[in-house]
Amino acid sequence: MTDSPRETAAETATLLLCGARLTDGRIVDVRLNGPRIEAVGTAGSLVPAAAAATGTSVDLRGYLLLPAPAEPHAHLDQALTAGGPPTGDAQDVQRRATEAALLQLGHGATAVRSHVRIGDVQGLRALEAVLQARQALRGLVEVQPVALPRLLTGAAGADGLAMLRDALKMGAAAVGGCPDLDPDPSGYTEAVVSLAAEFGVPVDLHTAADDPARLARLAAMAGGLRPGVTLGPCHGLSRLPATAVATTAARLAAAGVSVVALPQGGCCVQDRYGSTPVRALRSAGVRVAAGSGALGDLTNPVGRGDPLEAAFLLASYGECAAPQAYDLVSGEARAVVGLPEVRVEAGFPAELLAVRGETVAGILSLAYSRIVIHRGRVVSRTSAVREYCDSAAGVVLDLPRQSHREE
Repeated sequence: MTDSPRETAAETATLLLCGARLTDGRIVDVRLNGPRIEAVGTAGSLVPAAAAATGTSVDLRGYLLLPAPAEPHAHLDQALTAGGPPTGDAQDVQRRATEAALLQLGHGATAVRSHVRIGDVQGLRALEAVLQARQALRGLVEVQPVALPRLLTGAAGADGLAMLRDALKMGAAAVGGCPDLDPDPSGYTEAVVSLAAEFGVPVDLHTAADDPARLARLAAMAGGLRPGVTLGPCHGLSRLPATAVATTAARLAAAGVSVVALPQGGCCVQDRYGSTPVRALRSAGVRVAAGSGALGDLTNPVGRGDPLEAAFLLASYGECAAPQAYDLVSGEARAVVGLPEVRVEAGFPAELLAVRGETVAGILSLAYSRIVIHRGRVVSRTSAVREYCDSAAGVVLDLPRQSHREE
C-alpha cells in the first residue's frame, strides 16, 4: 500500500506557528518538520521571514495551543442517522462515516476510535465501509475501527465468533462488544480476551458496569492482556454504594483496565440515569478518558462529537478541574487508543489544536475558532465572527474588538 500524496508531502513540509500561547502563559513560536515538532522558542526567535515568504507560517496570536484531542469512543457506522433510517448499504455507511469523522476532526480530534457492528444481517459490510472511509481519510484523521459483535456464546454465538475472527483479519484495530447483552457475559468476555490475545490487539468493551462481581472477573481475565482492556461508559457504577465503587475501581486499576466516560450520553448501553464516577476512578488510579459517544444518531440525535464539550461537561459536573478535563479528551484519550504522547515540545508528534482564547477554562466555556494540525499540517480551520447590533438603529455597536468579533 502506497502513501497518499498528502501524506508524502507532510513528511517533508515545514510549518511555523507564530505567537501561540501555551497553558503556562508563555508566548512562543513552534516549528514543525513533517509529523513532529522540531523546535519551540520565544515569540520571534525562530525567524519567520522565510516561512512567511513561502506561505508556511500560521499566525496564532490570540490562540491557545494544545495537544490535539482524540476521540476514544465513536460509532461512525451509526452516525448521522437521526434524520431517518439508514439505507444499510456500504456506500451509505462509508459516506456517513467519512462525514462524521470530518466533523470530529473539525472539532479538533485527529484520531477517532469507532465501534462498528458486525454480524446479524449486515455481516461485515459496515466494517468494510468504515475501513474504506479510513483509507480515504488517511493524512487527515486517523480512524481505528473496533469490531463489535452481538453474540459470542452458545450455538447462536458461533457465527459471531467466526465473523469476529474475519473482522480482525480484515483490519479491525481492536476487539469490542457488549457482554451485558449476551446470555453469558463472562463467556463473552473470555472469548473476546482470548481472541485479542491471539491477534495481539486491544480490547474495548461496552458495559454499564453495575455488577462488581462481573467486573472483578473481567479484571482478573484482563490483567495479563497487553496492549490492554478499555471499558465504557461504566455509568452504572454511579448507582453502587461508595465502598463498592472504591473496591471495583481498585481492582480495575490493579489490572490496568482503562475506562472511557461519555459525559454527553448517547451509546448503545447508555441510559439517562447515572454517569461515570470519574473522580472516584481516577482517585483509585484508573486511567480515565472521555469520549463523545453518539453523533447525531437515535441514541443522541443532537450529539455533536465535540471533545471540548465532553471536557466542559466534566468540569461543569465537578468531576475534575478544567485542565484535567481537557487532558481526559487529549492526553488520556490518546493513551487509551494506543497513540504516542503529545506535548508542545521538540521531538513530540505534531498533533495540535489551537483555540482562540487564553486559558483552558476559557476555551471550554467559549471555543468557536479552532485550527487543527495533524502530522504537521493544518487540516481544518473553523472561524467565527460575532457582532452585536443596536436593535433600533440596526448598526453594529462600537464595542471593543474582543467583545464583539472573533476570527
